[in-house]
Amino acid sequence: MGPSKDADGRLAREIKHHRKIAERAEIIWNWDSPAGRRRAERRAALFIRHAQLEPGRRALELGCGTGVFLERAARSGAEIRGIDLSEDLLAKARARLASCPNVALDQGNAEAMPYPDAHFDAVYGSSVLHHLDLDQALRESHRVLKPGGRAVFAEPNILNPQVAVMFHLGLTKEYFGVSPDEMAFSRFRARASLQRSGFSEIQVDPFDFLHPATPAACLGWVDGLGSLLERVPLAREVAGSLLLRARKR
Repeated sequence: MGPSKDADGRLAREIKHHRKIAERAEIIWNWDSPAGRRRAERRAALFIRHAQLEPGRRALELGCGTGVFLERAARSGAEIRGIDLSEDLLAKARARLASCPNVALDQGNAEAMPYPDAHFDAVYGSSVLHHLDLDQALRESHRVLKPGGRAVFAEPNILNPQVAVMFHLGLTKEYFGVSPDEMAFSRFRARASLQRSGFSEIQVDPFDFLHPATPAACLGWVDGLGSLLERVPLAREVAGSLLLRARKR
């Protein structure tokens, strides 16, 4: 099954949206605040750990944007390619990653990638799948992975109250920098899509109670409380993000 019927229109709207926000993307996406930088470091560490990024491994980052996570993942020593639909965002990534010899960048569509079958040891990404046709993007991720390869993604959790408002209320979309077509999903939908795409060893866990607007002086105790809530049944279901992990058989 190929990309969805309205794929061309949807992708054109994504390109237009990211051209509009490119100069302020990291502020809009909340990676520029003290709490945002802490959240980015944690996500990058999760990608490195669960995708088993290390020298000799070949990895792909979907929706690499301005290179926030590529820069951090590059420290692992893995050979990493980043792919993004937006040339405007990739221009920012090229400037950021100019001194990272183990990183290369490609402009392309994550729903129809220009890579051969079984090419990568790992595929990962932050807040990218909810911009895409979820099933198609995961099928493509499965296709380009080697047998035994790992997939790791961090995504917004639609069961989180703020996330639900951001994505469902039209009046708030522009304020939060949400593009016209993106839509967060639940961990239950994520698991079902990973299964349909052929993955095994699937885990989808809610995580991340650290709000990007948390003042620097409060980061320690708020982060500690969040770590506790991530282990509490029911409470964890409304965490801000989902961590998807799976393996290609």
